[in-house]
Amino acid sequence: MNKLISIDEAIAKIEDGMTIMIGGFLANGTPEALVDALVNKGVKNLTIIGNDTGFVDRGIGKLVVNKQAKKVIASHIGTNKETGNQMNSGEMEVELVPQGTLAERVRCGGAGLGGFLTPTGLGTIVQDGKEVITIDGQEYILEKPLHADVALIFGSKVDKKGNVYYHQSTRNFNPLMATAADVVIVEAEELVEVGEIEASCVMTPHIFVNYIVKGDN
Repeated sequence: MNKLISIDEAIAKIEDGMTIMIGGFLANGTPEALVDALVNKGVKNLTIIGNDTGFVDRGIGKLVVNKQAKKVIASHIGTNKETGNQMNSGEMEVELVPQGTLAERVRCGGAGLGGFLTPTGLGTIVQDGKEVITIDGQEYILEKPLHADVALIFGSKVDKKGNVYYHQSTRNFNPLMATAADVVIVEAEELVEVGEIEASCVMTPHIFVNYIVKGDN
């Protein structure tokens, strides 16, 4: 199967109302070319899952500024004032999740687990509306998994089969999100032939990747 498609073909797979995961940490390791194409398409009412909402002019923040999200699930929003503005005005729902909890919820979504137990957030608004379970005298919040229709991830080096290598901190949430969506689209900074990435350097195996687009350097 030829997984290499154009950015337009990739974005055509995302429709109004979908839940999408977008890799990155403060826009580092975010598939910017895919985000830009999503902004240009103007898809609306998205639920976006990401570590953060980037900046007003970088990463997920561009989608927020363009008012394409109805809900954001993230660990923090402080670097993008527009996220806070839309949250306070009621235009957009924001679910704030402790960063480790967010990562584990995505991992559970990819692993087919029903959730996990954590003491993080006990006695705070993080606990609101969630089941609390006591084990050996210790209380834990039951955190449920996160799953998406589409994951948009970034790879520093991707071969034509879909094996992915992430350079240093660009790795962040990308490998987890690659396991937790129905369709995974990777933006390749560098596209190489099969075999050019040493097997021990593959961080996301090709079996998780549905489509590859060549990013714009």
